[in-house]
Amino acid sequence: MTAFEAARTHMIESQLRPNKVADDRVLDGFARVRRELFVPEQLRPVAYVDNDLPLGRGRYLMEPMVAARLIQAASLRRADTALVVGAGTGYEAAVMSMLARTVVALEEDAELARFARGALVEEGIASVSVVEGPLPAGCRPRAPYDAVLFAGAIAELPREILAQLAEDGRLVAVVKTDGGGVGRATRATRTGGVIARRVIFDAATPLLAGFAPKPAFVF
Repeated sequence: MTAFEAARTHMIESQLRPNKVADDRVLDGFARVRRELFVPEQLRPVAYVDNDLPLGRGRYLMEPMVAARLIQAASLRRADTALVVGAGTGYEAAVMSMLARTVVALEEDAELARFARGALVEEGIASVSVVEGPLPAGCRPRAPYDAVLFAGAIAELPREILAQLAEDGRLVAVVKTDGGGVGRATRATRTGGVIARRVIFDAATPLLAGFAPKPAFVF
């Protein structure tokens, strides 16, 4: 067993299982994807730590436990089409590709998008499409989506992306209404055209670029 394989096993046994990640399909996805391929080379030695990893320019790779619990909450099925908003280096999209038929990885940073494409090729994953474009707009040409995951915290659930959910679709994200501190991982579902929301757990995930709270008016 290599050092990375040992670190991956330790991540699953010490970070994921003890924190309510119980879906064997999700655990298997995290076991199969080499997280070290999805971080800059200088961060590979710490690829599996239980923390958000800085990717530069204010972007982060989510803590494994948070990503795993969100993916579990998305209740992915084999026939699903999924969207990852703010896909970054493509790690969450890679894991989700083990659970869904097709994954669209939306990223507006061209350098991160290039990195993601390279990592996905190296990992041998062909069912993820990296699409470049503004994150708040989602990816309407490929909609509707059975599942949507935000790979970073947001201040509120954006209507434009909620509108891209299929009937019975699930959207998962860490919501920080005040922009700081601890956010609330939230699952939103569309049923009969109505969006229902419930809080799953707390998480201190960094905000995703373009989804910060709007400035309040001061009188």
